[in-house]
Amino acid sequence: MEKMQKTVTVKAAPFSWKDKVGYMFGDIGNNFSFNVVNSFLMIFYTNVLGLTGAQVGILFLCARFIDAFADITVGRLVDNSKLHKNGRFQPWMNRMRYPLIIFFILTFVPIVKDWALPARLVYVFITYLGWGIFYSSVNIPYGSMASAISSKPDDKTSLSTFRAVGSALGSAITSYILPMFIYIGASQKISGSRFFWVVVACGILAYICYALTTGLTTERVRTEKSEKVPMGALVKGLFENRALVVLVLVDIMIVINQNLSGTMISYLFNDYFKNKTAMSIALIFNFATVILLAPFSTWITNKFGRKESSIVALIFGAVIYGALFVIHTHSAVFYLVMLFFGSLGAGMFNLMVWAFITDVIDNHEVLTGTREDGVVYGVNSFARKVAQAIAGGFGGFMLTFIGYKSSTAGGVTQTTAVIDRIYHLATGIPTVCLLVAALLLLFLYPLSKKRVEANAAKLAAIHAKNTEEEKEEENGTSSEA
Repeated sequence: MEKMQKTVTVKAAPFSWKDKVGYMFGDIGNNFSFNVVNSFLMIFYTNVLGLTGAQVGILFLCARFIDAFADITVGRLVDNSKLHKNGRFQPWMNRMRYPLIIFFILTFVPIVKDWALPARLVYVFITYLGWGIFYSSVNIPYGSMASAISSKPDDKTSLSTFRAVGSALGSAITSYILPMFIYIGASQKISGSRFFWVVVACGILAYICYALTTGLTTERVRTEKSEKVPMGALVKGLFENRALVVLVLVDIMIVINQNLSGTMISYLFNDYFKNKTAMSIALIFNFATVILLAPFSTWITNKFGRKESSIVALIFGAVIYGALFVIHTHSAVFYLVMLFFGSLGAGMFNLMVWAFITDVIDNHEVLTGTREDGVVYGVNSFARKVAQAIAGGFGGFMLTFIGYKSSTAGGVTQTTAVIDRIYHLATGIPTVCLLVAALLLLFLYPLSKKRVEANAAKLAAIHAKNTEEEKEEENGTSSEA
């Protein structure tokens, strides 16, 4: 019986710095739209287009729900698309970056503020949803491409590391440089026209970054499919892949921690420590720890393994935050020092997470005999978006639950009990989330260093055999001709 799919390794230049740097630019490009939307779209909608917070909240919730399912759909479409001469994933990035950038720019058009409210709501829903779907149509192929660039575990670690650095750089640029251009005057009022042209500039920069990604990277591992894998068999295989199920759960815990911790840091340093300078330093730690760990990631993985090093790092982070919870310090400096070390714990997993996904993709092929890069990546992306939605809703609920009073009217001062609860949330949430993530990896995640290496060796042998068979078929066809 003819195989439904055949994965081969094509002859190409060896994996090098070109692939690493090229892949890094992909996430820089992602953040020129993703981080801009996450950080500034709500304030654009409320302060420029004149929408209420409730209207924006409902919009985000509905669109995010639809968009999350779009990730799995896009992953399925990518996996079953035609294999081109430069691979399966690069053509998607080359095509879909155009509608992505167009919808990204359309999302920030300021003249919409003059429209009637129903027209404004329809416009922002369509453009925001369109941006989310087209972002998935670029990001899913981009994330899936890591497992096609190289089949070697060390190379995947390097790609994950460079992607994490690219994400940190892209986030830092958009978070700290953009505000310099979008506000006017001493009142710090947002300028809709400035906002629009800043977004146009970000769109152009994103285009350049995506072009560098597809120009510098090479897809060496390619899968040719003679027919689609039946949906029933695909879903069954996904659930049988315990590594995927556990990684999804771990990723949910880490993303919830990132989102809630980021929110609570602002309230902690504003209301508990009353120190805005310390707040700025604390927010920088999210980017700095990843960049500091990056040079050591390959050595750590080679020495201890991805699973093993992440478990230790997550437990270390949980211990640091747990100590802060118990100590209940009133020193902003001491808190910052401890926060730095606690951030290293979560930072190690964030540095490795994209390589974890490529390991899971390989494991899926070993278990089922089929390679579904896009769907596996799409499932993980879906889980991350669900976690973001949970964190977004839970954050506001927690503030209300602990009795936090809005300070917009008359500068309300929080009670001692409330600010103490803020401290407990800011330290307790990461303690619990990091510890649960570590325990899930320790007891349920099956891909140890030894198992990852064994999977890589097994797939290398299968792909090499497929490559030889393909060459023999081509030679046979040539001889008959």
